[in-house]
This record gives sequence, C-alpha cells and structure tokens, in this order.
Amino acid sequence: MIDASKYREDAKGNLVPLENIKEIDLMRDELVLEIANKAESVASTLADFKGEAMADVAAFVDISAERFGVSIPGKKRGNFTLHSFDGRYRVQYAVQETLAFDEGLLAAKALIDEALHEMLQGVDNADVHTIVNAAFAMDKEGNISTTKVLGLKRLKIEHPKWQQAMAAVSESLRVQDSKPYIRVYRRDDEGEYQLINLDVAKV
Repeated sequence: MIDASKYREDAKGNLVPLENIKEIDLMRDELVLEIANKAESVASTLADFKGEAMADVAAFVDISAERFGVSIPGKKRGNFTLHSFDGRYRVQYAVQETLAFDEGLLAAKALIDEALHEMLQGVDNADVHTIVNAAFAMDKEGNISTTKVLGLKRLKIEHPKWQQAMAAVSESLRVQDSKPYIRVYRRDDEGEYQLINLDVAKV
C-alpha cells in the first residue's frame, strides 16, 4: 500500500515521491494550499452572511407589510434602502436583472437591413451600417450586447421600417435572470456613505 505522506500528486494525477520534488516547489505548494484554504473559509463565511442577510431582510419586509394587511412575494420585491436609526449605516437591497433577446431579434435585424437599404440608396454613407453591425456583433461567448442593440433606439430615424424594427427589438427583449444582492454602507465623518467592501480585491 502506498504511503501517501511520501508523495505529492502532480497536475496530471501522477504520484511523485517527495525526494524527487525540489524544496522550492514544496514550499510553493504549501504556501498556495494555505492561502487557498483560507480563501475557501472566507468564501464560505461570506456565503453564510449573504444568505442570513437576505433572509433577515425578507423577514423584515414581511413584518413591515403586515402593518398594511398585504403580502409581498419575493419576486415582487424591488430596490429599496434601509437605514439605522442614527443614520450611520445603510443597507441597500437591489435586484439585478440580466436581459437577453429571443429569436425576434433576427426579424428586427432583417427590418433594420431593409430600412437602411431603402434610406441609403444612392448615398455613400457607411457610418450607419458600421454602427448597426457593431451593435449586432457577438462576443467570444456568442452573445450580443443588449446595451449596444438598445442603443440603436436612441437614433432619431423616422423611417417606418426602422420604427417597426425598434418595436421588434423591444418585444424580443426578455429578463433572462434576476439576482438580488445586498450592499452595506457606513457614513464617514463628512456625512458621505461609503461601501463596506466585501470584495477581497478592493479591500
């Protein structure tokens, strides 16, 4: 039976005898494992904090709503802010929605192309085509930027097919995901609220 204490498993899954591993490599391994274990512990603590904070806020919203004889389902809870009595702390509950387009965007793109073809006949203007093509360009994951496509709606173009295309863009937009989160702020000596940062990279 192999004595595991005398070996280290490498990245390929091979067991390498300790005597064949350089001391500096063993020291590096020990350092990385120590930091990684601490990071996992902190991540677990943060996850527990988030879950407890969300549950506590939800319970408070329910208690507050009971005063008016109503119930507020989780999906109906929007963005709101809670303050401590002395105003020193602020807890912000927010819902971040991820938007995506369905297949209706293909029809919108076809209408845009038709509108541009009709509007720019005999006109040498590649700028609008460049703007449209950039808006519909896909990223490395094959996704189209909702921000860039919706930005086309700000263009003041009155052509009927363009307007029809913009309507198709709006109708094809869907909420793909809805994710609630909590941010906590502390008021500084100048009276400004500063975020209590829970992102280790920004602490």
